[in-house]
Amino acid sequence: MDLRVDHVTVAGQSLERLTDTFEAAGFPVEYGGAHSNGVTHMAIVGFRDGSYIELISTIESGVDSPWWDDAIRRDGGPCAWAIGVDDIEASTAALDDRGVRVDGPAAYERTRDDGTLVEWDLTYLGEGDPGSFLPFLITDRTPRERRVRPTGDMASSPIVGIDTVVVGVDDLDAAVRQLTDAFDLAAPTMSKFAELDADVAVFPEQPIALAQPNGDGWFAERVDEFGPAPVAYVLGRDAGATTPFDDCTDGSLGDREIDWLPVTDPAGYQYIGVAETTE
Repeated sequence: MDLRVDHVTVAGQSLERLTDTFEAAGFPVEYGGAHSNGVTHMAIVGFRDGSYIELISTIESGVDSPWWDDAIRRDGGPCAWAIGVDDIEASTAALDDRGVRVDGPAAYERTRDDGTLVEWDLTYLGEGDPGSFLPFLITDRTPRERRVRPTGDMASSPIVGIDTVVVGVDDLDAAVRQLTDAFDLAAPTMSKFAELDADVAVFPEQPIALAQPNGDGWFAERVDEFGPAPVAYVLGRDAGATTPFDDCTDGSLGDREIDWLPVTDPAGYQYIGVAETTE
């Protein structure tokens, strides 16, 4: 099964602070509105391939959230990823047949500031918060452009969209087996992730990498605190183009060079990277 990233999520105690952080780094952010649960609201950084970064928090500080409560309360930052599917009923049934725990599909909605109703269906997979280790499935009920569109100048930017989701795990071998069994993926390439001091499994032609901490340190503490969950997101950049952001730090993921943006809030480390797209 080919995985197509629909969006990734960054959570924190204050949506205003998240918005300011991404705008300061050079991303145009658009407020997306409140969810129908009446508790959370979100903003979007939309890319030209249709994928996006969702910034999420609670409308009222300190209240319990039905989604990613720990990540919101503890300023966890990266916390979830979703893949888009054309037929969510069929995809849900296929994953159920493969032995994956499924919850859904179910309908959700939010209302944009201009009063436009946005509706979609979700299926949650596996254990824990939605999209923490296994992604959740999403498909639109209303036209997709209601839910997301390129924000600001991202339609003409050399940034294509979400390229790779890096998920932190405490048992790399077990996580590889679970992911390959769920989605019938080819075996990953094993490598190193220097910035995290981690062993990493990169799945060829798929937008996912799994990283296990080597010993103690902040990354190991994060995995212990939040469990298996996204730890970084890599954006794809047009071949031959330069990264259109300032103050980046050089890095790598496997054999790919990464420009790490100076986005550290709220998680306390750099978690947004840019790499030349392989497509």
